[in-house]
This record gives sequence, structure tokens and C-alpha cells, in this order.
Amino acid sequence: MNDILIGKGDTDIFLHAQYANRHGMVAGATGTGKSVSLMLLAEGFSRLGVPVFLADVKGDFAGLSQPAIASDKLKARIDKLGLQWAPTNNPVVFWDIYGKRGHPVRTTISEMGPTLLTRLLELNDTQAGVLEIVFKAADDNGLLLLDLKDLRALLTWASEHAKDISQHYGLIAPASIAAIQRDLLSLEQAGGDAFFGEPALDLADFMRQDLSGRGIINILAADQLILKPKLYTTFLLWMLSELFETLPEVGDLDKPKLVFFFDEAHLLFDDAPAALRQRIEQVVRLIRSKGVGVYFCSQNPDDVPDVILGQMGNRIQHALRAFTPRDQKAVKAAAETFAPNPKLDVTQAISQLGVGEALVSTLQAGGVPMPVERTLIAPPGCRLGAITDEERAAVRMRSPVGGKYDTTIDRESAAEVLSQRAAAATTAEPAAGGKAAETDKGSGWGGMARDMVLGTGRRQGMLEALAKSFVRNAGGQLSRTILRGVFGSIKR
Repeated sequence: MNDILIGKGDTDIFLHAQYANRHGMVAGATGTGKSVSLMLLAEGFSRLGVPVFLADVKGDFAGLSQPAIASDKLKARIDKLGLQWAPTNNPVVFWDIYGKRGHPVRTTISEMGPTLLTRLLELNDTQAGVLEIVFKAADDNGLLLLDLKDLRALLTWASEHAKDISQHYGLIAPASIAAIQRDLLSLEQAGGDAFFGEPALDLADFMRQDLSGRGIINILAADQLILKPKLYTTFLLWMLSELFETLPEVGDLDKPKLVFFFDEAHLLFDDAPAALRQRIEQVVRLIRSKGVGVYFCSQNPDDVPDVILGQMGNRIQHALRAFTPRDQKAVKAAAETFAPNPKLDVTQAISQLGVGEALVSTLQAGGVPMPVERTLIAPPGCRLGAITDEERAAVRMRSPVGGKYDTTIDRESAAEVLSQRAAAATTAEPAAGGKAAETDKGSGWGGMARDMVLGTGRRQGMLEALAKSFVRNAGGQLSRTILRGVFGSIKR
């Protein structure tokens, strides 16, 4: 049966896997049981063979890797629900941008693209335009942008050739380049440089099953990452963009291909420009046809814009405490978004729910939302809480992808090519009485393109850079309607 038991109301309440890619929302005040509901869903999807990704901002989701420890309180709830229950450990792979509590997660500067980098670096419109221009210049010159040192070298080169670049692409000012360089330094000091480099993450490694057919639960250690909200949200937006861009259209399946949990969802929309919100809404709507379910988790439902909340077909609402006028407004707004149940005063119930209780509405046959029910949430079979460093290390040792990502690769890219070119120009200057250097300087961006064709490694680098440029810009108007694609069109 492709269903996940959520708990018991007047009857047993299920999330039907057929409609799980219609997205969902888990909300509630701190300490009301949101994390347990997320773990229950993640464990349920894994049992159905569906891979899961979630960010662990408090460290308690790591308990999914260990079987539960029975207690009197747990036994009482199992008896009350009448469950056939057994402790269960799940197939888990730990990830960590910083590489300390899981396998390193990396992408390249080229794959991130200028628009998401603009958000990450918090650039103004002028600086964002300069970044777009230098990316275009890098693409035209076949320069691979893999890590922050490549981007820094490219910006330095752009500053030295500002006149030539301005003539071909548009005006760039040294002051704007200097400002971007300062922002890059701040990002590096905050640890963001760990996110850029190779081997870059292959999202196919997120979509695995173990030997028994259970979906792998991919857990991103985010207890430190969450302290840098822009890096946290930009990473998750990049992941959504890559999923959308790489996965084929599959329509409605019996169960999703991947379920993506977006914890602390309010951070995604804080200070986000209207254009970005519109694109996120577009992605959430369209990614369903790729077989991906997106589940937002936050304290208040109104943390998520109405146009996006309206697409959340499956809802688990834990208690909200109406202590302030804003809280009272949030309670009323949450109550109004549920399919009504004449037997239940939803507004009153939201404030009266106990820990481990929730108001639940899921999609039923034909995609029709069921009337909301007050539900006692079922306990997952995994441990509720953090795990020890030794337990984490043991899980990581069994990982099928450790050998692929744990060792950094630093191959020839923009920084090395620009350095070699500068060295060659310096060597050539005395021999030609300065004429060669003057010619090289005058050639600007075009001279670099000619230099790039020398050597097998450089030709490969140029071809790869051009391929990445094509992915980022392919199809003109078509690509501008879908993701990097979609995200890239914000500035265009």
C-alpha cells in the first residue's frame, strides 16, 4: 500500500503517495512536534522506496539513522493508537557544506550562476549587472569558473581590461568590481568558499535506494549553515533549480521520485524581491511534473506567501499560541486555509492542540482535500533526538558515496589560466621591447580566446566552459522561463 500513516483522528489518517508530489506544509509553534511529523514523513517515504532530502538545522533529524529507544511514554502512545510498531533505523547519508558532519556538498561558480550569486552576496542592481557581464565574458573566453579563487581572478582580470569589456558588453566600473571583491572576501571568511569547488554534487546521488529497496534519506547538517541564512537558502534554491533543470517530465506517478523538505521556510522569503518570489512560486508549481514533492516547514503558515501556500495540498498544522495580535491573526489565517469540517472549530482547536497533536488535511481520491481532522500523530520507528559522534561516524563509514566526495579536486580553471597568461605576457615583454605585451593588453578579451586554444587540457576546459555557458543560457527565451532559466530571468 502506497500510503503513509500520519496518525489517528476519527479514523486513521493517511498521506497517499499518489498525491505526495502535490507538495505540503508542516507548521506549528516551537516544541509542538513539527520535527517528529517531518521524521514520520521522511521515514514513511523511505519505506515506500522514495529518496528524501532534508536539512537538519537543530541536529535532531540525525536520529533517523538509529532505531527508537522504547519508553513508557512511547509505549502509551503506541497502545492508544493501536499500532503494530517496531524500532527502525533508516538508510541515511549525511552531508555537510563544511565537510565536518557529513560528506562535502559542492557546486561550481558556473553552475550556481550570476543571479543566485547576486542573492548570496547581497549585491545591488549595479553590482549584479557587472557580475552578469563578467560571467558573459568568461563564457565567451572559455574560462571555467569552479571556485571562489576563479571568480576573484576573473574580477581582477575584468578590472584590468575594463575598457575593452565595456566596449563589447556594457559599462563596468572598477568601484563595482572592488565592492564585489569585498563581498567575496566576506563570504570566504564566513566559510562559504567550502561550497564551491569539485567534485560538484551529482543530484543522482540524492536519488538512491538501498539494497532492500528503501529510499535513502539525505540529511544536510545545517546547524552551522543556518547561522548564515543567505547561504542556507541559496543552497536550497540551487538544489531546486538543478532538480528542475535535470529531471525529465514524468507527469503523475504512483509515488514521487524525490521528496524535498525545506525547513525554516520563512528564511527563503525574508527580504526576497517580488520577482524572486514569483519565480519560486513558478518552480514549486512546475516541479510537480518532474515527480518531486516539496514540503515547507515553518512556525506560521503565513511565513509562506499565499500563492505558494495555496499549492500545498497536504497540510499538518501543529499548535499555534495566540498570545499577540499577530499570533491571533496567524491562527485565523491558518484555520481559513483548511477544508472545513462541520464537526470541528478549527480556529479554537489550533490553540488547544497538545504536543504531538495536529490538524491534518491530505489529498484524497481525485486530488480532493479531506476535511481537516484533529489527529494524534503516530510515532516514527527511529530515535527522536540527536546521535553521538561515534554513531554519526559509523553511518558515514557505510555511505556509498564517501569515496566520491570526501577528497577535493582542484583542476586547471580560470585562476590558473589567467595566471599563466599573465606570466606569459611578462616573459614576452622584454623580448619584444614591450610590443608583445602592448598587443596582448590591447587584444583584451579576444586575445584570451586565442590563448585558450593552446593545449589539450585548455581545449577541454574551454569546451566544458562553453557547455556550462550553453546550459546557463541555452534556448534563449525558452531557458528564460525555466529555472536557472527561471532564476536567471529575474535580471533580464
